[in-house]
Amino acid sequence: MTSVRQDGEKRSSATSRKRAGKKPVPVKRESGAVLGRSRLAQVRLRSDEIEALEQVMRTLQLGSTSDALREGLRLLAREAAEIDAAEEIRAFYGQHAPLPDGVVEPSAAELAAADDMPW
Repeated sequence: MTSVRQDGEKRSSATSRKRAGKKPVPVKRESGAVLGRSRLAQVRLRSDEIEALEQVMRTLQLGSTSDALREGLRLLAREAAEIDAAEEIRAFYGQHAPLPDGVVEPSAAELAAADDMPW
């Protein structure tokens, strides 16, 4: 909000007290979830990263840089959870987890072909 006061004009102590006593209004996201406390995080991006971020925002129709970064963090958290789950399974079964019934172990050639596949 733009201030209507002239430079050098002071606020009255009553106005300061009113503002200090106000509780922040919870913000609702489009999903309906109420946002709780938040923290400010800063990141320095190179020009190529900014261009990529802007392209992602246009493609995914994200309204702000914060929305784009939150979506990226959500995806990173999901990937980290998948890695944790895979490590737990590996620790439980040892080196190799058993394959489901009817699934054949892939050959070295099949694994190499999958590695070379473009995603």
